[in-house]
Amino acid sequence: MTYILGTSQSDFARVWSREGLDLSDMIRDSVLDALEDAQVSPAEIGSIHVGNAFGELQRQQAHLGSMVAQVVPELWGVPAMRHEGACASASLAVLAAMAEIEAGRYECILVVGAEELKNTKGDVASVNQNAAGWQGHEEIDCRFLWPAVFGLAAQEYEARYGLARRHLNRIAELNYANARKNPLAQTRGWAFNALSFTDDDNANPMIEPGTRRQDCGQITDGAASLVLASPAFAAEWARRTGGRAARIAGWGHHNAGLRFKDKLARQGDYVFPHVRQTIEDAWRRAGIGGIEAISGVETHDCFTTTEYIAIDHLGLTAPGQSWQAIEDGSIEAGGRCPVNLSGGLIGCGHPVGATGTRMLRDAARQVTGQAGDVQIEGARRMQTLNIGGSFGTVVSFVVESA
Repeated sequence: MTYILGTSQSDFARVWSREGLDLSDMIRDSVLDALEDAQVSPAEIGSIHVGNAFGELQRQQAHLGSMVAQVVPELWGVPAMRHEGACASASLAVLAAMAEIEAGRYECILVVGAEELKNTKGDVASVNQNAAGWQGHEEIDCRFLWPAVFGLAAQEYEARYGLARRHLNRIAELNYANARKNPLAQTRGWAFNALSFTDDDNANPMIEPGTRRQDCGQITDGAASLVLASPAFAAEWARRTGGRAARIAGWGHHNAGLRFKDKLARQGDYVFPHVRQTIEDAWRRAGIGGIEAISGVETHDCFTTTEYIAIDHLGLTAPGQSWQAIEDGSIEAGGRCPVNLSGGLIGCGHPVGATGTRMLRDAARQVTGQAGDVQIEGARRMQTLNIGGSFGTVVSFVVESA
């Protein structure tokens, strides 16, 4: 197993370029905050893994493994590498770090997820993110690729099982409400009116067929870092600091191709079978039988459709029946399996390359009783589901109290 000793998250409402700062400053602050939270010195870090998706396109900056030592000189000489898997970039960095710990290469590893997306106009950032699809091959007539893609996913559900817009609107409403309790959420101060979560074309306009404005996750600047450790290091750390760690008990990871339309399964109960397989792999490796053992979930909701899909793939309902968990309150605070109490990507924000580590941070804080106003009473085991592109890269972790 791999243990989480400390974490950090930047304020996702912060626009770093407005302060004359950039991705490098974000990385420095995130690293220093995580090391302080973990009570671990730079000298104890054996390896560094960085998750980032669009540094070259947004800031013309690559080679982000070496950026860490550049801005935190105490880490000069420590092996480092960068990982890219669209919105799942940071989860891939965590998987690589876990593999090094399990192989016995290093005892304590730093994982940094970071993304700067607000330093360009929104339309520019939107076009840059199209790189996570198959450029020139998606064959989708649209202005905005990702709202169009997940609008098509909604249409697929509608065709197979039926889908009521009110259920997508409710997901958005819940996640924005959860974000108001998160002091680091991008939208914590946003105001809405009685029509914001309806199909009113003024208050909640259509972006692409199947996707309205409140359906969309919020791209933002942000960083989230983790200090991971082996069981032996974590045991000594606990004796030394008296700290309480979380542990990553299980994981799943599967990939599909880039082009969205090729991923629509025409057979079987699940629209995206490899997503279900990823979730089941995480359960199997954690030694649990299913969602009944999970206290809560941090899942990808780049759009409300993504969360709707996650609900049935996680087993909270039968395939195609996600609406039931929305109507009966299962996914709300106090429900049988609360989802995205952080606010998710819609409410908390979506700095693409940092979302995977942000999810793990919130999961770890839940199982160690540090989640503040969104704490799930008695939370013992959390699950994350992180999705890159149009379900191209899928990673899930099960995080337990240690």
